[in-house]
Amino acid sequence: MKSTKRGHQAAGVTLIELLIAVLLLSLLSVGIVLTLRVALSAMNKSDSKLMANRRVSSVERILDQEVEGIMPVTADCQARPGVRGPTLMFFQGESQSMRLASTYSLQQGERGIPMILEFQVIPGEAEQGVRLVVNERWYTGPRGAGLYCIGMGAGSDGGPPGPVFAPISIGPESFVLADKLAYCRFSFRDPRDLGQTPIWVQRWIKPVLPTAIRIEMAPLAPDLGRLQPVTLTLPVHVTRLPLPTEPYENTDN
Repeated sequence: MKSTKRGHQAAGVTLIELLIAVLLLSLLSVGIVLTLRVALSAMNKSDSKLMANRRVSSVERILDQEVEGIMPVTADCQARPGVRGPTLMFFQGESQSMRLASTYSLQQGERGIPMILEFQVIPGEAEQGVRLVVNERWYTGPRGAGLYCIGMGAGSDGGPPGPVFAPISIGPESFVLADKLAYCRFSFRDPRDLGQTPIWVQRWIKPVLPTAIRIEMAPLAPDLGRLQPVTLTLPVHVTRLPLPTEPYENTDN
């Protein structure tokens, strides 16, 4: 009887052994939780980087398609409401603003109704850097396009006279193409005369379309691990001149 009772006492678990087992299980659980947290954090960072890269590449593609679909149209400028002014090529080209007619829009894609696209560089959130936004307006013909052109005049830089356009209004319908930029500016390639070297200007006043549009962009906080907004040089392939005294030509040069 004594030996049997002593055997039952030896087979039991002490309180210290139970505490050690609970402690080991707790440490194992903490290790698993930390491992899952690190894995989820790495996955979120990778997903964020992938989405940022897709956003940058999609912006470049959108800008290329918008310029590729450019339409050579005219505008009946209105110096005053109801007073018809000169008929001009509809294209506004300035360092911080650009207007053009295009067959491509974000709403309808490549084969939608022709739109007037208004590009504007505005201050970023909390005045940090700048952002590039675009408005889409219906193109209704020369008279409708003329509402954006208010006559002829000298530029703000005191240069030669050219078309003067109404300011671009920014509102809830404006779409942000690029954000958190250190700078963003437009320039336009002027072919000049035959045999002369093309030059880039920041204000377009000629009655023809430029041969290319350059959009210079740089990130506010560069990150070598992600795609960054870069300078885009977009050729204008269509050289049709809508004014009746001009010939028609369509080339890919």
